[in-house]
Amino acid sequence: MTAGVTSTTQARPWILPVSISLVVASFLAAVLLGVVDIPARDVIAVFSGNGSPEAKSIILDLRLPRIATGILAGIQFALAGYLLQTITRNPLADPSLMGVSQGATLTVTIFLLFTVYIFNPGSNTLAELPIAWLPVAGTVGGMAAGGLIYLMAFRLELSPLRITLCGIAIGAVLHALAIGLIAGWGSARIEIILEWLSGSLYARTWDHALFLLPFTVAGLAVLPVIYRPLSILQFDPTVARSFGLSYRKQFSLVLLISCALAASAVGAVGPIVFVGLVVPHLARFLGGRHFSLVLSLTIVLGAVIVTLGDLVGRLAGGAEEVPIGVVTAILGVPVLIALLRKLP
Repeated sequence: MTAGVTSTTQARPWILPVSISLVVASFLAAVLLGVVDIPARDVIAVFSGNGSPEAKSIILDLRLPRIATGILAGIQFALAGYLLQTITRNPLADPSLMGVSQGATLTVTIFLLFTVYIFNPGSNTLAELPIAWLPVAGTVGGMAAGGLIYLMAFRLELSPLRITLCGIAIGAVLHALAIGLIAGWGSARIEIILEWLSGSLYARTWDHALFLLPFTVAGLAVLPVIYRPLSILQFDPTVARSFGLSYRKQFSLVLLISCALAASAVGAVGPIVFVGLVVPHLARFLGGRHFSLVLSLTIVLGAVIVTLGDLVGRLAGGAEEVPIGVVTAILGVPVLIALLRKLP
């Protein structure tokens, strides 16, 4: 084990610096490129406090908040997927397979369909709907789904594999309920619901980034605390307990953190699929068996993948942009198939 870690570290010392450079490069590309062509000199002028009002509006009010929201959401999705895959010892675990995304989807659907009657009785005017509360609604639903999975896991003393299966079953039920509600009552608001369900950074503002920031900071800040328990939780419960680990307590803590990260990200940008599933595997491929390196790469690559995926969607769709959830699904499917072929 030690030899494997050492060889990986010595053979690939460039991986993390290159990955961080990719974050910077993807950020610059996302700022410079878009439907509206803004010369680099005008972008530099904006950051230096000058620039035209149009360039300032596009960069400071549209592109930067969108990029910031995407980076934070990407970190949260990727980290949540890594944590879930580690504690369940299931390489296919991610927020959508564990039911967290579907819980957020159901509450957001209910919110979009029915709260208009509470806040503006007798009217179907969508403009009266408090859309700013959407991330909160999604977070509450995702956390509730995670709590349900937790209760089932420990009340029934389920194994990590069975926890995953419970998450899939619960997610399927919640998704079916959401689709049923959309089919029955969603005709007047179908556009905004479908946009959210596809996973999108369209029209994201600084408020969305500020909503995600505490979750991202807290998730990253707690990593040193859970680092050792997390490295042990990847083993069988019997082996983990032999190291003196309080298995149930630590498992519950990591599950709570992963659900909070995933639920808040889904609430802010919708269920961007495959990020939580694919990014941890890409990090393991690059980082080998070096646990801390893989964890760091997961965080960095989550930001890169979402930023570049959103940029691809903006450039490919033109004025009618392609949602990032569609881009990540198209690009993630080949990676998932390759992963499935490697599994026994």
